[in-house]
Amino acid sequence: MDMDIRSIVMITAAAVVAIYILIKVIQMYNLLVGRENAVCCVRSSLDALLKKRCDLVPNLVAAVRTYMVHESTLINRLTEIRAKALSGVLSLPERMELDKTMSSLMHRIVCAVENYPSLWASNNFLQLQAALNEVEEQISAGRRALNASVMDYNNAVRMFPTNILALIFNYRQFEWYTANEGERAVPNVNALFRQ
Repeated sequence: MDMDIRSIVMITAAAVVAIYILIKVIQMYNLLVGRENAVCCVRSSLDALLKKRCDLVPNLVAAVRTYMVHESTLINRLTEIRAKALSGVLSLPERMELDKTMSSLMHRIVCAVENYPSLWASNNFLQLQAALNEVEEQISAGRRALNASVMDYNNAVRMFPTNILALIFNYRQFEWYTANEGERAVPNVNALFRQ
C-alpha cells in the first residue's frame, strides 16, 4: 500500500511539473506571436503613412513643376520612386531603402523650392508643404515605433528561454530601420543659404 501511495504522489508530481512546463511553453510561444504581430502592425501603419506621402507627391510635383523646370530630373526621379513604392511587390528592406530615397528627394525639393519666391507665396504650395511636414513627422514617429517593436521582438527571439522556441518554430529577427549615410550627415547650412 505504501508503494501505491508513493507511486501516486510521484505520478501526480510529474504531472504537475509537466503541466507547469506546458503552460510556460505556451506563454513563451504566445509572447513570440504577440511581439511578431506587433511588429507587423506597426510596419503596416508605417506603410499606410508612406502611401499617404506617395499620394501627396503628385500634388507636390504639379505645384512645383512649372517653377522648377531645370530640376526636372529630381521631379522625374521622385515620380519614379513613387510608382515603385506603390507597386506592392517590395520586401521590407526594399521598402525601407525606397523610403530613405524618397525622404532624401523630398528634402532636396524643399531646398530647391527656396529659390522660387513666387512659389513660396502660393497658398496651395504652403498647404501642401504643411501636409507633407505633418506626414513626415508621422513617418518619423512610425519609424521609432517600428524600431521599438522590432527591439521587443528581437529580444524575445534571442533571449533565453524563448530563443529555444524561436529556433524550434523558425522565428527570425527583423531588420532595424536605419538611416542611410546621407541622413546621418550634418547638414551644411551655409551651403543651403548659398543656393
